[in-house]
Amino acid sequence: MLDRRIMKELILAQRDEITAYRIYSKVAEKTNDPHNQEVLKSIAEMEMQHYETLKKYTQQDVGFSRLQYYFFLLIIRVFGLTFGIKLLERGERDAQLVYSELDVKLEEIDTLMKEEEEHEKYLIEMINEERLKYVGSIVLGLNDALVELTGALAGFTFALQNAVLIALTGLITGISAAMSMGASEYLSSKSKGDTDARKSALYTGTTYLITVFLLITPYFAFGEPIMSLLITLTVSVIIIAIFNYYISVAKDLSFKSRFGEMAAISLGVALISFVMGFLIDHFLLSGAMP
Repeated sequence: MLDRRIMKELILAQRDEITAYRIYSKVAEKTNDPHNQEVLKSIAEMEMQHYETLKKYTQQDVGFSRLQYYFFLLIIRVFGLTFGIKLLERGERDAQLVYSELDVKLEEIDTLMKEEEEHEKYLIEMINEERLKYVGSIVLGLNDALVELTGALAGFTFALQNAVLIALTGLITGISAAMSMGASEYLSSKSKGDTDARKSALYTGTTYLITVFLLITPYFAFGEPIMSLLITLTVSVIIIAIFNYYISVAKDLSFKSRFGEMAAISLGVALISFVMGFLIDHFLLSGAMP
């Protein structure tokens, strides 16, 4: 007989397994890629096996969590298949900690834990997703936009001291740079023999352009240059955090090191540009004005 605490934990784990089964089955049903569909079905079957293993101990049928089910379907639709699945598996890894802390040693659950770590990870790595193939192009567009435009806006803020003028100058600069970056990525990919050079260019240019609009919006919205710059820098840090969290989950990379490096570069360039704008305004523009 299992005590109440252990039984409660096993029932919660059982609910997670049946919820994961429903999620994988639904996503497999909706995907158009035959390879991804087979991988998702295999993972779904494994989750059902885990559910049945736990049921031997709980002797109960447990329903799935509707909240978790719809939440992960939304995450997968918005952020992509790989990110959504790996985020779901991170939750299941937390459940493994529960298994390891149980007061009793259950042989089949030991096997279940090993499968969670080995088999599902192997299957997830087999999933093909286009957006992750072009993550390098996305990083290029995002990083260049953050570094170049935050720096430019910081310099413009002190040199021009007019929010609308700063925003328009930043917009023109950003659009031109986005097209330039897209063209450069196309030529670079083409020279390497990449058959999808156009897609690489599109991902780079589009990412750059979206970032430009996010960074200049505070200048249009608030009107006060210094406050707009501070909000823009905050937006920049938020973008860096969200993007690096996405990459850290989707590609199993360190979040802290990537976030710290990218934020330091972006904010460091902005600080240098702000100082340069101050010096230009103080020594050149002020001296040139009658």
